Amino acid sequence: MNVPTPIKPLQSFPFEATHQLNPKPKNMNIKICIIAILTFVFVWFFPQVIDATREIKNTQHRHGSRIMKETFYPTYDETIPNSLPYKKTSTIFNVLDFGAKGDGSTDDTKAFEAAWLAACKLEASTMVVPKGSIFLIKPISFSGPNCESNIIFQLDGKIIAPKRSGSWESGLLQWIEFTKLNGITIRGTGVIDGQGSGWWTESGTKPTAVRFYGSSDVTITGITIQNSQQTHLKFDNCQSVQVSSVTVSSPGDSPNTDGIHLQNSQDVTIDSTKLACGDDCVSIQTGSSGVHIQNVDCGPGHGISIGSLGKDGTRACVSNVTVRDTKIHDTMTGVRIKTWQGGSGSVQGVTFSNIQVSSVETPIIIDQYYCDGSKCQNKTSAVSVSEISYQNIRGTYTRNPVRFACSKSAPCTDVNLDTIQLRPTQQNEDLSKPYCLNAYGELKTSTNPPIDCLMAAKPSRKQSQTNYESCQI
Repeated sequence: MNVPTPIKPLQSFPFEATHQLNPKPKNMNIKICIIAILTFVFVWFFPQVIDATREIKNTQHRHGSRIMKETFYPTYDETIPNSLPYKKTSTIFNVLDFGAKGDGSTDDTKAFEAAWLAACKLEASTMVVPKGSIFLIKPISFSGPNCESNIIFQLDGKIIAPKRSGSWESGLLQWIEFTKLNGITIRGTGVIDGQGSGWWTESGTKPTAVRFYGSSDVTITGITIQNSQQTHLKFDNCQSVQVSSVTVSSPGDSPNTDGIHLQNSQDVTIDSTKLACGDDCVSIQTGSSGVHIQNVDCGPGHGISIGSLGKDGTRACVSNVTVRDTKIHDTMTGVRIKTWQGGSGSVQGVTFSNIQVSSVETPIIIDQYYCDGSKCQNKTSAVSVSEISYQNIRGTYTRNPVRFACSKSAPCTDVNLDTIQLRPTQQNEDLSKPYCLNAYGELKTSTNPPIDCLMAAKPSRKQSQTNYESCQI
């Protein structure tokens, strides 16, 4: 009988055989997890890397051989008016990024020039002069006409001029100049200091602190200009100018330091501005028209003046000027029109209204015999003055309430006074009464003091009309 061979129990495969039949399932799971994690990270992160790379490329701008990348700037305190909330943008150019030191002693002129050159190439760019630094700048010109439009000069720090020394060129006419620009804004809470005291005792040509020439759509707001070498702020051949919330400050005895000077400029508004200087708070010269001055605090100084006009036989034309809602105090004159003998042209269409004067020598004056102290010869021709209105002029004077000294050949015409209430600061025998010479017009109401020297009859308008027509050519 054949006995079947007993079946042996199964034996475990050796390690090698097991490895071949079932190759590390645990390690395989780990690999799969790692691959899944890497895939997730790649899918989530890679598009953002691409977007960031594109953003950097789009915000890089080349300045010579230098690449300007976007920069973070801190947001200014929102409670400070006119401060700029800086944002991450490629159109902001901080002078510190161009090498300016801002320590008040290092010459930062070249850094300012480089920052301007970069900003000039981009429309609506901003050149930043940051708060907390003092920048020493020599005479400089921020100029076009090849600049893009609507550039902002954000001034929150302080700019100072070199003191009177050999660093100034002989005969220089301005310190800081903006020329041939379209849409230029100067704004901020900063200061421009001309350090002009070294100039005030000297004779000869002195520079204007800030001058705008041949520019349009100009806005200046918030800043302070002080201690200018001569005139603080000048506009020459400009159109559409807005000045608001600006402070001008120089001592009352600083010579020829006009606050704001206008020449050959049209459509100008000066609003909510404080002007303290050693000459005219506002000086309106030939070629100016459409000038509106309101809510201004003037003093010390020489008041608000049209002129002087017509010097050395020149033709002068000024029209459509309004000064209203203004305070004038501790000044030589209040509202004034002054012309030289021998000139031609006209001043026409001027209104002074709601003017509060305090301790002003002569609040209301027209002087067609103006002379700056040198020997002046008598001449027959004159810049004609007509259509001048004074409304609600009140306050105190120290010498003469009203003075109209007009030319015989070109009398003042259509001079109208309404609600004039002026009284002396104190009773004094040296005080003068209202004075009129060749002045024609009308008293709309009774005045204090009585102005009984104004003539009602109208003179021949031949000379005045000829002068007016010469200004329309």
